[in-house]
Amino acid sequence: MSETQENYVEPETTALEEEGDIAADYLEELLDIADIDGDIDIEVRNNRTYLSVVTEGDESEDLRALVGKNGEVLDSLQELVRLSVLSATGNRSRLILDIAGHRANRANRLATMAKDAIARVQETGEDEHLPPLGAYERKLVHDLVAENGLYSESEGEGKDRHIVISVAESE
Repeated sequence: MSETQENYVEPETTALEEEGDIAADYLEELLDIADIDGDIDIEVRNNRTYLSVVTEGDESEDLRALVGKNGEVLDSLQELVRLSVLSATGNRSRLILDIAGHRANRANRLATMAKDAIARVQETGEDEHLPPLGAYERKLVHDLVAENGLYSESEGEGKDRHIVISVAESE
């Protein structure tokens, strides 16, 4: 293998890694200002950058304050981090920020809710309306529904936007 082949890195991956580094630097400064201890993990998967802020023991309570009620503070921080990446690179970011495992735990609860709804639709053949969800959460559920061979679509507007799961439409 030639030296240029050995050193070749996919351009998209490099951009996502740069995005992660910029976002991590921003978060480190924010944590320093707030005098909150936390470790930042960066992962690139499915063409998206994922940042997790974690800590051990009693200090995790400080991080939970950065999550807020129903993840509202976390959502705002995610937007600030995305804006810091936009400011530094000129490119919009789709990065996902998780603090103290909030999004990971929420994804697990969503998967359980979706699987229960999928089972009911498979058993009864009746449509199942889920509670309103944010865009990213809807995408997670849509993907799970598709993996199980059913059909889903989003209905409603704004905060009332929700998913309806039904038996796959016949072709």
